[in-house]
Amino acid sequence: MTYADFFYEFKGKFMGADVSDIHEHLAFQFNIEDEEAGGAFYVEVKDGQLYVEPYEYYDRDAIFICAPEVLFDIADGRLDPVAAFTEQKLRVEGNLEKALRLKEIIEMKSGSTQGEKSIVKKAADKVVNTIVQTAARKSEKQKEGSKGSNS
Repeated sequence: MTYADFFYEFKGKFMGADVSDIHEHLAFQFNIEDEEAGGAFYVEVKDGQLYVEPYEYYDRDAIFICAPEVLFDIADGRLDPVAAFTEQKLRVEGNLEKALRLKEIIEMKSGSTQGEKSIVKKAADKVVNTIVQTAARKSEKQKEGSKGSNS
């Protein structure tokens, strides 16, 4: 796989990400270590838009350094970026706090099973909260009703 093939495949995975909820500027450079696919590119979130371009980014928040397969595993959700860092499959230089936001961007990409799970989990939590609130109201009404009949 050439650098161009790698880059355009990676870019294709992310261009559907809805980052409109990210209001801060984030800029990450990725240095890919590989004889054939090696090179640098950047991912930037600016004004609620995502940009993925095949250039170095000098005013970056963090640099991620890894092999192409590690980055694909992270992008596809098969490998957690924090676990990759801990296992020394991924090196990070720069602002680690901002670097952690990469996981958020990965979860926002369209078709992401993690993002879909997040949406399903939020919907399920909402349903559970509604059920709990309804049950609490019924219980409260029953208590009030039993107090009134005992008086």
